[in-house]
Amino acid sequence: MIEAKVSANLMKNGMGVTVPGTGMVGLSIAAAVGALGGDPEAGLEVLNGLTPATVDAAKRMLKDGRVSVAVSREDVPVLYAESRVSHGTDWVRVCIANAHTNVIQIEKNGSTLYQATESLENVETKGFSFDNVTARDVYDFATSCPIPDISFMLEAGKLNSALSHLGLDSNWGLHIGATLVRQIANGLLSDDLHTRVLIRTTSASDARMGGAAIPAMSNSGSGNQGIVATMPVVVIAEHLKADNEALARALTLSHLMAIYIHSKLPKLSALCAVTTAAMGAAAGMAYLLGGQYRAVAMAICSMIGDVSGVICDGASNSCAMKVSTSAASAYKSVLMALENSRVTGQEGIVEESVDASIANLCALASKSMVYTDHQILEIMVTKEC
Repeated sequence: MIEAKVSANLMKNGMGVTVPGTGMVGLSIAAAVGALGGDPEAGLEVLNGLTPATVDAAKRMLKDGRVSVAVSREDVPVLYAESRVSHGTDWVRVCIANAHTNVIQIEKNGSTLYQATESLENVETKGFSFDNVTARDVYDFATSCPIPDISFMLEAGKLNSALSHLGLDSNWGLHIGATLVRQIANGLLSDDLHTRVLIRTTSASDARMGGAAIPAMSNSGSGNQGIVATMPVVVIAEHLKADNEALARALTLSHLMAIYIHSKLPKLSALCAVTTAAMGAAAGMAYLLGGQYRAVAMAICSMIGDVSGVICDGASNSCAMKVSTSAASAYKSVLMALENSRVTGQEGIVEESVDASIANLCALASKSMVYTDHQILEIMVTKEC
């Protein structure tokens, strides 16, 4: 028997996800295959070694009613999950909080085997902090640090490009990327750089959300955020025939800017964080296209004026739609910045300073959108499917 409880936000984010290798959606099948075949040493690739036999056994558990998942009624962190697995009179309970692989408690038959002693706060940023860091600091680091220190970022391009190609080859998710390719052939879209950015980025999300059993390079714990921080930059680099150093710096700028912005957000919220990851992509694209820091800041400000209201209604195939929207906004904002045009500080929540604009956006997510988050979950759990 498996009895799982999760935070409301985690329930929202897991209800519509296709679990890789299973062809099924939701937290119940994830709990079952995780218990029967998960690799505890694999981190975020915990389900990478699933076998058909394991998946079949997990589906039988669901059919027999031996798996339950509910929202925890306790006062738990926004990112929280616990699972109680029992057999006969024996049982084990494991709790995770504040980060996807951060185990805080293990119990067996009423005895505590492990209890975290350090604070649960900021477990993902232990050892470093973005306090007193600015967007300019992020730019300066990415564009000047020794290349050997950041060459590993090229792996992000390889991993997420593989997902992108897979998303075009198969009928994954909403197959948005493949649809756009077909519409080029039908004469309804142009085969230009803008369209290629959308296709390559969205097809990777199609595959990821459709349950493809290959990894994504994530950002801030999210595969989709990693995809949107990577693929637009890769496409621009390919178009420019940029060398590995330029690509590594652009990817570092993109991913680090995305992490910088996300550090000011709750771990999970009603704001779609794909939009903020795409602000990182805007930075990386602007750098590759010859823009200096001013162009990077202008592009991010324009994006805040464009996609600040996109909500997160849980991870699902439709995330690829938000990926497409965010990638399009990023590219458009970069083109504006290269012509010295941006959403100005007199408009809406945008200010002249990019850091102040980011702070305003994140304040909305941290404060005003809390009720929005509750309303989204209420709609999701009560609607008729």
